[in-house]
Amino acid sequence: MRTRINLIWIILLVLTGAFSLLYLWYAIFPGEVDARILQYFSMEQAVQGREYQRALQVASVISVILQIGFLTWFIFSGRAAKLSQRAQQITAPRYWPGILLFSVILWFMLSLMILPFSLFGSFYWQKRWGFSAQSMSGWWLDYFKGAGIELILFAAGIVLLFVMIKKWPKDWWLAVSGLFSLWLIVQSFLWPVVISPLYNSFVPAQDPAVIAMVRELSEKAQVPVGQILVMDASRRTTKANAYFSGLGTTKRIVLYDTLLRDYPPDEVKAVVAHEMAHWQQGHILKGLGWGIAGSFFVWGIIYVLVTLTVARAQRDRPHVLAVIMLGILLVSYLGSPIENNISRKMEEEADRIAVSLTGDRPAAIRLQVDLAAKNLSELSPAGFIEWFSYSHPSVLSRIDILERAPE
Repeated sequence: MRTRINLIWIILLVLTGAFSLLYLWYAIFPGEVDARILQYFSMEQAVQGREYQRALQVASVISVILQIGFLTWFIFSGRAAKLSQRAQQITAPRYWPGILLFSVILWFMLSLMILPFSLFGSFYWQKRWGFSAQSMSGWWLDYFKGAGIELILFAAGIVLLFVMIKKWPKDWWLAVSGLFSLWLIVQSFLWPVVISPLYNSFVPAQDPAVIAMVRELSEKAQVPVGQILVMDASRRTTKANAYFSGLGTTKRIVLYDTLLRDYPPDEVKAVVAHEMAHWQQGHILKGLGWGIAGSFFVWGIIYVLVTLTVARAQRDRPHVLAVIMLGILLVSYLGSPIENNISRKMEEEADRIAVSLTGDRPAAIRLQVDLAAKNLSELSPAGFIEWFSYSHPSVLSRIDILERAPE
């Protein structure tokens, strides 16, 4: 029952290893600080940003490497097939309990593996640098809440996955791609009104000046805004942000209370204009479109990997899930530069449009400087790191974009 490794797996694993080593190298040794940084920041801020970001970057890539290494060993050593067989024996003669038993065991193994990295990155390191406002008990409450939601969605998704594999053994990847694409759309409607309120409180904005500012930008951008909400982000963090979420009747703009508390009105306006620009340019729908296209591409590769790796008679057995999860991890990891390049292009466009909406270039530049300083951003990242993992342009790139943007 041992699964077969092949050239495609070797190529994916070698590329992943090469990218991971490069990422680790440039995270630890990012090179000299760009001298232009000193126009806006002190050398101490540049050093602090590097120290803060370096640990998060190293922890992130090690977490991915461990998951990929474990799944590779688990699959190609034959352990996955043996656990699959054991799960089916325990639940025999019923099929679905065996699928779920194997899936839940695998989920728990991976969750326990990455738990130390989650605890370090989202709690300990944030506390160490003064960003986290959570207690340890609050962090664990959020963790178990998120894990519970993830496990429920994971189990439901696994059942649907194997239903499709059994029903359409040659075309299941098309059905899975279609269902996943539908889920991307549905969650855009449901997430703001179902999941987000489980973690934070959202109240209508009360400040007349904020409301008037959002309405003014809305009219200028010709983007209708449903609700203007303030989120109690300060319960967890000192960092500031704002975002648009939802589609149709669930469309809303959400402002962190930390943004309204810690930033001057003209910089808050620059943030809102940036988010408004995303809607005006259709970035949310374009992002959905790219996500759907990417879904079909990824699942097509996964289908090829499963076909070449697992014997035909075993393709509806539980251990196929491990093969699928490893394939998704590898393809997603290697595809992240493409995904991040698309995101950076949208952010650049939103930055330019935001300046035209506010007519206030200095405020937009000050906003980027303040955000980078207060959030301890890497002020002068290595080119490879920015290319591979940045969903937003680095601060100097954004300032260059804003200085060239027409008012």
